Amino acid sequence: MKHHDFLLTETVDIVDRLHHGADFVGAILNGADLSRAILRRADLRHANLSGASLAGAILSGADLSGAILTDADLRGANLNAADLRGADLRGADLTGAKLIAADLRGADILGTEFGNVGLSMTRFN
Repeated sequence: MKHHDFLLTETVDIVDRLHHGADFVGAILNGADLSRAILRRADLRHANLSGASLAGAILSGADLSGAILTDADLRGANLNAADLRGADLRGADLTGAKLIAADLRGADILGTEFGNVGLSMTRFN
């Protein structure tokens, strides 16, 4: 499923439309409600997810490199083995998230909340 021109500018619930390995390269999903979405191995490179709710979402193995996640709600999200290289996570809330073996090299994490986060084998530099 290709969604290169996918545009979502208001808060809506699209969880039922998403699936494993979905392609959302460059998608504009700011403010979207993706709470509890199952997005294993999804391609979200350079997607705009600013202010989106991804609380409890399963993003294990997802490619979020270069994604904009400013002020996103990622509380309790599973980001194990996710690629977040160069992602903008300023002001994001990752409280209780799982980031085991995730790659955050070059990510902007200024003001990001990392309370009670699983960071085993996570790469920052």
